[in-house]
Amino acid sequence: MPPMSDLFQSVASDSSDYSAKDIEVLEGLEPVRHRPGMYIGGNDERAMHHLVAEVLDNAMDEAVAGHATRIELELGLDNQVTIRDNGRGIPIDPHPKFKDKSALEVILTTLHSGAKFTQKAYATSGGLHGVGLSVVNALADKLAIEVARDRTLYRQEYSRGVPLGGLEAMGSVQNRRGTTIVFRPDTEIFGEAPKYRPAQLHKMARSKAYLYRGVEIRWSCHPTLVEGTDVPQSQVIHFPNGLQDYLAASLQNRRMLTPEPFAGEAKFAGNEGRVEWAISWPMDENGFVSSYCNTIPTPEGGSHDAGLRSGLLRGLKAYGELISNKKASVITAEDVLGGACALLSVFIRDPQFQGQTKEKLATPLATKLVEGQIRDHFDHWLSGHPDRARVLLERVIERAEERMKRRQDREQSRKSATRKLRLPGKLADCSRSRSSDTEIFLVEGDSAGGSAKQARSRETQAVLPLRGKILNVASASVEKMKANQEINDISQALGCGLRGQFDLDKLRYERVIIMTDADVDGAHIASLLMTFFYREMPGLIESGCLFLAQPPLYRLTQGGDSVYAMDDDDKDALMENHFKGRGKIEVSRFKGLGEMPAKQLKETTMDPKKRVLLRVTIADAADQEVDMGERQKDAADMVERLMGKKPEMRFNFIQENARFVSDIDV
Repeated sequence: MPPMSDLFQSVASDSSDYSAKDIEVLEGLEPVRHRPGMYIGGNDERAMHHLVAEVLDNAMDEAVAGHATRIELELGLDNQVTIRDNGRGIPIDPHPKFKDKSALEVILTTLHSGAKFTQKAYATSGGLHGVGLSVVNALADKLAIEVARDRTLYRQEYSRGVPLGGLEAMGSVQNRRGTTIVFRPDTEIFGEAPKYRPAQLHKMARSKAYLYRGVEIRWSCHPTLVEGTDVPQSQVIHFPNGLQDYLAASLQNRRMLTPEPFAGEAKFAGNEGRVEWAISWPMDENGFVSSYCNTIPTPEGGSHDAGLRSGLLRGLKAYGELISNKKASVITAEDVLGGACALLSVFIRDPQFQGQTKEKLATPLATKLVEGQIRDHFDHWLSGHPDRARVLLERVIERAEERMKRRQDREQSRKSATRKLRLPGKLADCSRSRSSDTEIFLVEGDSAGGSAKQARSRETQAVLPLRGKILNVASASVEKMKANQEINDISQALGCGLRGQFDLDKLRYERVIIMTDADVDGAHIASLLMTFFYREMPGLIESGCLFLAQPPLYRLTQGGDSVYAMDDDDKDALMENHFKGRGKIEVSRFKGLGEMPAKQLKETTMDPKKRVLLRVTIADAADQEVDMGERQKDAADMVERLMGKKPEMRFNFIQENARFVSDIDV
């Protein structure tokens, strides 16, 4: 190792080479070309599309300010983009600080130049930093601009931010005004590979049209660029009802929770701007939330998005208190908007964004402004339509309960990972360690459980007695489910988890068999258990692991000949066909599985060689005129109708079907 003195001499020698000549000063638009990521977020395809957004935003600012009614966006060959508006046109007179340059050239060649630092020319605008158009100019290998102003056409061309000549007056024009910009991204910055995507630019044009209902956007694209796609070659895009029109077009034929969306617009107090919104709650809960500020998309949300969420949450909670629904207190903003399709657009003065790409709004005042207007209008919407308000509130509460149940399941999973498997005390488990060819019988009561335990095969058959009728999960809250011992016992015995935590690979048995008495009460208990599995473990049914046992209702004996009948019709048929009227027949009706001798229970119901099992399924779509998705939806509707929270739906079902009942077993 060299002496310390030599190291210090080396450092001193290196430092002496660092002087003023090493300090570079980037002038004009050189910083943009040197570090494009600081201005447009990178030099990839996404950043290249941002160039179009910058120019389009300037045209939209003219429209929002009331000076333009039409914008044209054209994508040509060789990545060439043309954007034209019929606004006032960029000023072409000499700039006061740069008397040898037009204002147009100053805007195109100087960072932080523009008319949007105050509200003199634009009350609200998307361009705020005065860098958008100059950045596009710096990163384009070719840019031409034409301005029609005061019945005269002016033109100037640039390459990589440098003027190729002065501003030229091209002569007089009639019935034309505004600005036209044609540019092509520089391959030195973006490379040869990235190409503009017509679908992405078309979507951008549509979004601008619905964000400001007063503008018409004319889209066109070279035919070869849209061959084999759904993107139109040309289209006039206009949404006279703004966000509501776009939401309706996006949702099309999807079923909604409420017949009409919650939509509207309002001005902020003190001339601070305005807000527009449109929100629907689709039944499939495949939702999205898209927010914008001054027509600029804010995919990361921000303060205006927070105001929307807070306003909706406070409004729905207040409505819950109004109708004395205490469960409304547990809902969150995510419960309200989690499955919703929501569009939010605000126009405010001097907005603050995070970064030049403006993906998140950071203006603190926006939260208060948006929340106040949304809350006020949502209160009126809910109170003016009590039917749809109740439906919405009930579904949001269900989402909250599902959320809390998932959290409980996660906590249970974490606890289970740190301790040995805990099984219900009443479970008589089978001795086989692997799940193949094993089964568990869910039986009603300790008496039936005792008979089943004596009748079972100890190696492959487990028995779990349940105490009477289990909870109806279709109408119970999360708190009641958490506190229900029978549901906890079933969950622990099966070991596969509930809802989002369900894992078929963790199921401890190959078959789950519901075994109840062959009477009305037994059928009711079976329906409650099937509802539980349908709601909490649908994968169990889909995988074909859930079955119904078929215990007999009668035993018919004549001398040494005994047979079993499943129901009254089966009994009558046996008496007529099996015994054929020979002498007296002794008929015994089983009052329940608990009173059936273990030997008979095994022989009739539990012995795999002799028994009959019914597999529980959702009807196979192969024999239906509708697809499986529709069948599942029908099943969900029927479960909700017969087992859900609304007794009036069950009452209506009974009224509609009472005429088909000829005999009732009580």
